[in-house]
This record gives sequence, C-alpha cells and structure tokens, in this order.
Amino acid sequence: MPTAASCLRQHAPALLQAFGNRVPLPMRIVLDAITRCRTGALGRVLIECERCQAKHLIGRSCGNRHCPNCQKHKTQSWLAKQSERLLPVHHFLVTFTVPEELRSLLRGHRREGYTAIFDCGSDTIRDVAGAMRSLAGCQLGFFGVLHTWGRDPMVYHPHVHFVVPGGGVNETEGCWQATAENFFMHHGTPCRVYKEKFKTRLEELELLDQVDPKVWRKKWNVDIKPVGNGQAVLKYLAPYVYRVAISDNRIVSCTEDSVTYRYTPSGTKRSKRRTVSGLDFTLGFLQHVLPRGFQKVRYYGWMSPNHRIRIEEVRWMVWLFLGWTFTLAMLARKESHSPPASRCTDCGGPLSVIKITDRNHRVIYSRGPPLEKAS
Repeated sequence: MPTAASCLRQHAPALLQAFGNRVPLPMRIVLDAITRCRTGALGRVLIECERCQAKHLIGRSCGNRHCPNCQKHKTQSWLAKQSERLLPVHHFLVTFTVPEELRSLLRGHRREGYTAIFDCGSDTIRDVAGAMRSLAGCQLGFFGVLHTWGRDPMVYHPHVHFVVPGGGVNETEGCWQATAENFFMHHGTPCRVYKEKFKTRLEELELLDQVDPKVWRKKWNVDIKPVGNGQAVLKYLAPYVYRVAISDNRIVSCTEDSVTYRYTPSGTKRSKRRTVSGLDFTLGFLQHVLPRGFQKVRYYGWMSPNHRIRIEEVRWMVWLFLGWTFTLAMLARKESHSPPASRCTDCGGPLSVIKITDRNHRVIYSRGPPLEKAS
C-alpha cells in the first residue's frame, strides 16, 4: 500500500528540480527527513523480542514532527498526558478561523498569522467570558491546537480549536465556579470581538493594506459547541497534534504522474476520492509545514505550567464543588491512560533494543552482554 512518504519519495524530486532554492529551507529539510525515514538512510535499529528471541532490523525514524510515520507514539503519549490532566467537568470546543479571503495572506505570513489566531482567539475567550455574570472575576484555564487543513487535506484552512473547561477559579472565594452545561457564551459577541482584535493585529503587523476592506464588513464565524467531559474531543484532536494533513490511510494509489487519496466532505459520512498531480500533492503537503520552532499547542491560564494557580489546586476545587470524598477523588486519579507498548510482530512479546547505527553505519549504541552473577 502506498504511503505519504512513498508518494513524496516519488514526486518531491521533481518539485525540487523545478523550483530549487525557491522552496524554503525548512520545507526542504522536512522533505529530506520524511523521504529518508525508516529506509535505512538515517541508520538502523536492531531489536529483539524478549519472549521468542526473534530479531527485527528496522530503519531509524527521522523524528520530524511533520512525518506521518514518526508521530504515532507521540500522539498516544500526548493523549495520555492530556487525559490525566482533564478535569471532571463539562467542556466546550471553541474554534476560531479566518475568512477565505485572508488565507492567502496567512500562507505568506504563517508565523505572524498563526500567532494572531492564537492570541486574538484566546484574548476573545478571556474578555467575553470575563464580562459574563457566570464567570465574573474567574480565572480560566484552557488550551488551543492549530490545524491548517479541513476535511480535504489539500485545501489550506488555518484555524485553532480551543478546549475550554466549563467554569473557572473564583480567586476571591477560592472555589470552582461552573457554567451551564450547554451554554458558554452568546455566539455573536465573540465573533465581533475576534474580528476587531484580528484587524488590530494586522494593523500592528503593517499587513492591513493587503486585505480587501470587504472582509471587515462581512460576518466572521466562531464555532462554540459543548463536548461533554472532553475525552472525545481529546481523541479527535490527538491525531492532528503530531502530524500533517495527509495520513497514510488516506492514500489510495500513487503513480508516476498522480496521487489519489480519500477525504470525507463536511456534512456527510461518505468519503470521496480525489486525484491530483504529483507536483500538486507535494505542494499541498508542504503548505501545512509549520514555521521552525512554532508551537501548535498552547496553554493558557492555570493550564499553563508557569501560572501561579496550579492545576492540582484547581482539581481539588472541582472535587469539593462536586462533593466528592477524598477516597473517590484518589480513585479517579489512578485511572490509567498509558499508551500501549511496542510488541513483537511474531508473538506479541515485549521488545528491547540491541544495537543502533547512524547513517554512516557507525554503532552509536550496543547492549553489552549480561553481567555475570557474583559467586
């Protein structure tokens, strides 16, 4: 079966030959890493099953955050960590995007544009929530995840999903203050506030003159929906945290000239197939490469590790609000969300690393013989 990496191995050289140094260096680095990943070009890893002693030689992973092959374990680890941090309260998913007319501007100024969505969206949540009676005087805690694609991975659609617990910390009373389970804020207010904040940010960046004035006269959309305890939305977001738009299971075929992939249009559950040229596939993939060092997951308020209020304190406030006893609370904390360990493909036994070599075949790690027991 074709993979995203195999498609790029076939079609990326033509792109690099056609455009050369006009392809930004960060994108060339991503292509180089993904096309070499697990091929042996980056070195090899020799692993052994502790049960059946079968040995497996595999190519080293590139570790690039845009690689569909390398991020599965990180995805599971992130999901496990966030599940442990999840508070036992109702949550909301608040999504901020930009009108289609602004997408080309953001594509040309990715770092500034993506940061603007994060900053303007998070400020809108805090400002609007702070003006509500149910959350007046409360400190909020939430996090946001950047996506740059929609249902069709070849379409550029930058937006940020914010996962917001339904309540906040009332610092005056030192307690948890909850919102209604099915209502967070009126839809029209954040739409207006977010649009004005984004306009101000573009003016500060001296990019406002590149925007059609009609954009500011149209209605912007901010999607707000209740998502229950938040576990389902974490599972939805996790696969997008450590990979780019096109995953291996979407690829249908790859030929010398084209790539065919599946996608599910919005509003339907039936998937469609789309065929694009190899060049368009590579360009479509690269448009989702993030600026170097850019953080696509950001934490705010008491969810930030540097905030004066620790999330453990917030958890105790929630337990007290719910009327849970100490014993029930501790039982809830002991629930395990650990990611599954790697297993032998022959017998399912645990695996251990014997040797690792680099791209020049030099041994950089070797497990020595077991120590003899002292007599």
